[in-house]
Amino acid sequence: MNEHNKQPGSKKGTRALALGGTALALVLGGAILGGSLEIRGVAPAYAEAVQVQGVEPLSFADVVEKVRPAVVSVRVKSLREDASMNMRDMPFFDLPEGSPMEKFFKQFRQQQPNQRRESRPSTSLGSGFFISDDGYVVTNNHVIEKEQSVTVVMEDGTELPAKVVGVDDKTDLALLKVDSDRKFTYVKFAESQPRVGDWVVAVGNPFGLGGTVTAGIISAHGRQIGAGPYDDFLQIDAAVNRGNSGGPAFNFKGEVVGVNTAIFSPSGGNVGIAFAIPAATAENVIGDLQKDGQVVRGWLGVQIQGVDTAIANSLGLEKEGGALVADVIAGAPAEKAGFKVGDAVLAVNGETVKDSRDLSLRISRMRPGETAKVTVWRDGKQQDIDVTLGKLPTNDQLASAEPSSDQPAQTSSLEEFGMSVGPSEDKEGVVVVTQVDPNGQAAERGLQSGDTILWVDNAPVTSAKQVEEKIAAAKASGKEAVLLRIQSGERPTFVPLTFARS
Repeated sequence: MNEHNKQPGSKKGTRALALGGTALALVLGGAILGGSLEIRGVAPAYAEAVQVQGVEPLSFADVVEKVRPAVVSVRVKSLREDASMNMRDMPFFDLPEGSPMEKFFKQFRQQQPNQRRESRPSTSLGSGFFISDDGYVVTNNHVIEKEQSVTVVMEDGTELPAKVVGVDDKTDLALLKVDSDRKFTYVKFAESQPRVGDWVVAVGNPFGLGGTVTAGIISAHGRQIGAGPYDDFLQIDAAVNRGNSGGPAFNFKGEVVGVNTAIFSPSGGNVGIAFAIPAATAENVIGDLQKDGQVVRGWLGVQIQGVDTAIANSLGLEKEGGALVADVIAGAPAEKAGFKVGDAVLAVNGETVKDSRDLSLRISRMRPGETAKVTVWRDGKQQDIDVTLGKLPTNDQLASAEPSSDQPAQTSSLEEFGMSVGPSEDKEGVVVVTQVDPNGQAAERGLQSGDTILWVDNAPVTSAKQVEEKIAAAKASGKEAVLLRIQSGERPTFVPLTFARS
């Protein structure tokens, strides 16, 4: 520091500037002592903390505070069979019959004790929620399906025994009942379906961590995941993991919009794809379980498949959609009402049927004895059929084809479709697919050698010549495709073959 800048009485390491006779101290994180400033290297006083004026992010706290007491953990004790192998059942390599080694192993096996597989206790965890103040609890069927005893664990840690009132394996729902004198906090199912993009809050017991809350949005409606005949899941992206099964997904009103049931995950953990049973489905099923202990569904008695563009063209329909009747079960309500194979179901009670799954869902939601007005497409025009629904049988009934007795005469080659047809070797009056070109349209449609051809263009056939003639007639009439009714395995199905046009 220059000598002329020094001020009398100043200390080393401090500095004060005099401007117009007034002393101005530069505050650099120090303290003014006797008219001087001690520098300590702290930020200048004029630097202010960062402040952001914005809107607070969305909070789920109010919803969670209200609904969480109604959500429970479900603990299930069951007996699991010991996986140890009985020595008598142990497989050995194939050995020449009568050889010394074959005799040795046979004797060794007979000398082993006939051990029984033992069952060991096992505990599994899931989630659930109260739907009434007197202790009815909803959860998944797969959570309790092997139950020996069920315990409901509340948010405050209270453990209460529960009994199974009823289950429905087709929708994977179960209803439990807790017997207690206390009144429980409960929630209700939403009356309206959420929209794609709506927020949802999932509460449950992932990995045994009870009372866990996650949030996300509705990603899609109507997902099919192969869980059962009535798949119609909501897809959500809230974090759902093992142990969340049976727990609720809430909207902002605290209403249950879905019951968390499954996740898609290569690793077994959350990847943002979870599936929930919609509230409308759950409410109907749980209502039946609460009333009768079982679910009673309407039954039409037909085997159906979807109507794609090729099938629609072959039937003379303007667009794809609806459900095609592949078979009518003998004695079923559909047969009594006059349904025929080849009918395309377009609507039920005036509401359009989107596809075969949609028809199954609509009929299942109706009660036995209820009359349904079914609109079908038959012989190029619409007609309505009134049918009184029956009760869905416990075991599916499979239809069988009734072959005629006419003996076919020859084999026909249908090169346009990449296939050949001919007489069955062991059944009179039955036409089968004899060859399929792997690069042809028939193979692409799933036809295989040995498949039985029952109908062509909505009429039965008993010879290869009839097949060829009916296909030619369909093409000559200007149709874009011809419809074959095929028996492949136990179930008949319709297969469309599209004509090549020049």
